[in-house]
Amino acid sequence: MNCRHCGTPLTRTFLDLGTAPPSNAYLSKNDLNRPELHYPLKVMICNRCWLAQTVDYTQADELFRSDYAYFSSTSTSWLRHAEQYAQDMISRLNLGRDNLVIEIACNDGYLLKNFVAAEIPCLGIEPTASTASAAKQLGIPVLCEFFSEQFGKRLAAQGRQADLLIGNNVYAHVPDINDFTRGLKAVLRPGGTITLEFPHLLRLLEQTQFDTVYHEHFSYFSLNTVSRIFQAAGLRIWEVEQLATHGGSLRVFGCHDDDPCEVAPAVADLLAEEIRRGLQTVEVYENFQARADAAKDDLLTFLIAQKKAGKKVAGYGAAAKGNTLLNYAGIKPDLLPFVSDAAPSKQGKFLPGSRIPILAPFALAEYNPDVVLILPWNLAQEIRGQLAGLPERGTRFVTAVPRLEIA
Repeated sequence: MNCRHCGTPLTRTFLDLGTAPPSNAYLSKNDLNRPELHYPLKVMICNRCWLAQTVDYTQADELFRSDYAYFSSTSTSWLRHAEQYAQDMISRLNLGRDNLVIEIACNDGYLLKNFVAAEIPCLGIEPTASTASAAKQLGIPVLCEFFSEQFGKRLAAQGRQADLLIGNNVYAHVPDINDFTRGLKAVLRPGGTITLEFPHLLRLLEQTQFDTVYHEHFSYFSLNTVSRIFQAAGLRIWEVEQLATHGGSLRVFGCHDDDPCEVAPAVADLLAEEIRRGLQTVEVYENFQARADAAKDDLLTFLIAQKKAGKKVAGYGAAAKGNTLLNYAGIKPDLLPFVSDAAPSKQGKFLPGSRIPILAPFALAEYNPDVVLILPWNLAQEIRGQLAGLPERGTRFVTAVPRLEIA
């Protein structure tokens, strides 16, 4: 395999999670009688541009199907994040009725609905029919296609260029990163602003966030690498913000390379910090596998101990990261009988690979578990608030990443 950005042959693997099905390929009851496709799940690092990337085995249209089950509006904290972002951008960029906001991977309209409410013209791009339909019901115009350079040029030829071009947690999901970034260039109006949010590779490494690796994530980014990708497409980064979302993310602000806007000091500061922390050296990646294995082993040992002690265990959050963890650890319903989730699109289905049932949250109250394993650890505080009644009955909350913690 060659690097998705610079074409350098890849030779160094820094994480191998064996094989797994796509993490959002939830199963119906009828699917339980059929075999599942499993693909190797391996991350390599390019020693030229330092792009971390999964090995190619699947196509995007195999991962982001029409019945895609991830709906962004399920998380209240993410809705607050989106609302605050919209307010900040409207004020910061002085957006109004004469502007156009385009969001790539608009999902169920969780973000663009804030611009609709402010009467700012917007357009969503979303390839999965299930979420695009939800967005359309909110009055958001949506084009149900994958974004690409050709698509960006087509929009530009129609006079639909963005004053604000948004991509929240989509950049990592792109198999052809150069084509996608050239598409950003094509659809961005002169003087316009791009904002992208994506998990920061530095946080993945320092917090052993191996469960954020799944087939839908093709790339894992540092600011240095994104800056290189932007430059190759005729764009540049002029601001960066560090966010707490998804265990530690970056929000980068981009523009055309000939835009006169000044580069904020935070950009140079973070570029230097990444180099100082070793993200462009082989050594920082060498012990990551061992740390991931330790976290997996600790969880498996804990669950086996609970089973032997006769304790009742359940999970919360049918998240993609949880599927990575459960499949790597080989955890099945004998150790985790069910997982509750607030998303109606997932309830009544089964987790891919492990085939653990997904139930509505009220099942936890009926089951009265001794232990609840919170799989989306980045939302642990929000989830503990939603399940506040359980600790009064003696339930303990557990997270497994970056290390086993029992509350």
